[in-house]
Amino acid sequence: MHPLLIVFLVFGIPAGLALAWVFLRGSESLRRYILTRIALTVPMVIILISVVFFVLRVMPGDVVSSTLGPKASDAARANIMEALGLDDPLIVQYFRFLGDVVTFDLGDSFIGARRPIVDELGERLPATLELIIPAAIVALGSGLLLGTFAAVRRKKPADYGLRLYSVIVYSMPIFWLGLLLRLVFSVWLDWTPIAGRIDVVTNTTLERTTNLLFVDAILSGNWAALSSVLRHMILPAMTLGLVLSGVFVRLTRINVIEALQEDYVAAARARGIRERVVTYSYALKNAMIPVVTVIGLQVAILLAGAVLTETVFNWPGMGRYLIERISSRDFQAVQSTVAVFALFVAMISLAVDVIYSVLDPRVKY
Repeated sequence: MHPLLIVFLVFGIPAGLALAWVFLRGSESLRRYILTRIALTVPMVIILISVVFFVLRVMPGDVVSSTLGPKASDAARANIMEALGLDDPLIVQYFRFLGDVVTFDLGDSFIGARRPIVDELGERLPATLELIIPAAIVALGSGLLLGTFAAVRRKKPADYGLRLYSVIVYSMPIFWLGLLLRLVFSVWLDWTPIAGRIDVVTNTTLERTTNLLFVDAILSGNWAALSSVLRHMILPAMTLGLVLSGVFVRLTRINVIEALQEDYVAAARARGIRERVVTYSYALKNAMIPVVTVIGLQVAILLAGAVLTETVFNWPGMGRYLIERISSRDFQAVQSTVAVFALFVAMISLAVDVIYSVLDPRVKY
């Protein structure tokens, strides 16, 4: 089975079951809303990939000049153009690309060995997922805990310190924080690997099935590989997660403060419920509603940050692949990668909207 298909099944089946559960148990208006959101996702993705397709065509430079150089003969250029299908009218190329996206074929790369792009993405997408999922856990986990901690200790030194932390980490460039962490923890302290996803020697012993090295190491029982993967994952995930945690710290803090002033919190305290239960079970749950909304918006930033993080840590994911193909003017690979990114963000946005409806049943659609 193709690694890219396995990845989609690993993440798609649980998400599909959860969506089906909400759809079947939800109200009529919620079911209508979910269907409307799914229907709106299609034109949104088409508009995005269409913009990318036409912008790439008007940008200076092309894959033929990038491959053959500026002194190539007209005959050589014409042969390459014909082989790549770039001599067809633009509208023909556009609908051919849309057809490739619908069939999830995505065509072949314009450069190198002209491998199928699906195969190349099957190697790169798992690496990016293996980066952004732990980064999201770091960002959300630390943001919720630190934000709640700051709200409980409002106007105390801990509150001022965490507010300063949130401003500093969010304003810090990702590439600079990544280089700083590499210098401290990899060069000076020698606690973590400096780059890559896994040790070179250990990599030769790992049997790959999904290209998610964390999963493959567990499936094959290769604990040395699992240890290597986790050690390589620490700094990139921390870099990306810490920068995004600043938003969640500030957002969680202000919403928990407002929730702690509500009447139901006073009623819970009057009944003698412990303060920790009141804060984390009552106030934090209601404060999560606006936080969930921001999670969907942060996914796009997470992917953009992954491009920089992968470059700093030599992480062979979609971000580095995109930069390499933009430099080579490989239009087919660039627009296909953007299409996959768009589908990913659209699915996350849909999931966030559904979770929002579950957290707040008062919302009517």
